Amino acid sequence: MKKSILWVIALSIAFPTLAAPPSHAPFTKLLKQYVTADGWVKYKVWKNHPKDLDKLQAYCDTLSNDPPQDSWTKNERLAYWINAYNAFTLKLILDNYPLNSIQDLHPTIKIPMVSTVWHKKFFKIGGEDFNLDEIEHGILRKDFEEPRIHFAINCASYSCPQLRSEAFTADKLEAQLTDQAKRFINGELRNKVSQDKAELSKIFRWFKGDFTKQGSLRAFINQYADQQMTEETKISYLEYDWSLNEPSK
Repeated sequence: MKKSILWVIALSIAFPTLAAPPSHAPFTKLLKQYVTADGWVKYKVWKNHPKDLDKLQAYCDTLSNDPPQDSWTKNERLAYWINAYNAFTLKLILDNYPLNSIQDLHPTIKIPMVSTVWHKKFFKIGGEDFNLDEIEHGILRKDFEEPRIHFAINCASYSCPQLRSEAFTADKLEAQLTDQAKRFINGELRNKVSQDKAELSKIFRWFKGDFTKQGSLRAFINQYADQQMTEETKISYLEYDWSLNEPSK
């Protein structure tokens, strides 16, 4: 018996159990409950349900304690980081609600390396202090080269792409990202595209390099747009509305 136990221990050391990706089902359940069909978040209602605030905290804790592993697939890692950005953003807003804009949470005093709310390290991933800027620019944009992430992550603002009412998952990721791109580009609230002119979200100006690695900006947008742009289509950019993305807007 003793020898068999030692053999099991030896095997576990030689071949450690690989951590599987966490389930995103608890996040989906919360999103379906508190995100409208149009992508607005019912923060006020959510804030008044402490048990569901605790459920969001529990999901965030799961993300913190189960960081991506090299053994995960690319889609598993990408889904994790998109969900992490959205979940921790929601927690940030709910922890400070009511407020008019996520920009209300910018530092009011000078802190080294912290110039905006996105630079605040208010959560942990795998025991390391993290911020939203690191997820977006240091991981999602740097490691994945997937421009559609800009339609998937939500910065809790009116002009942001709609928050999806379900978590992103590896098995559905391609369809989810394509759907997000179509909803964002064809939704007249954030982009107004016609054959003659296109009033685009500033996201396309801020991150133009991400969208033009394989061709022109027009070509990228035309992949998902109902109304196709031509070389003669004049492009301008809409003002970005940073007010909170809740239904009362």
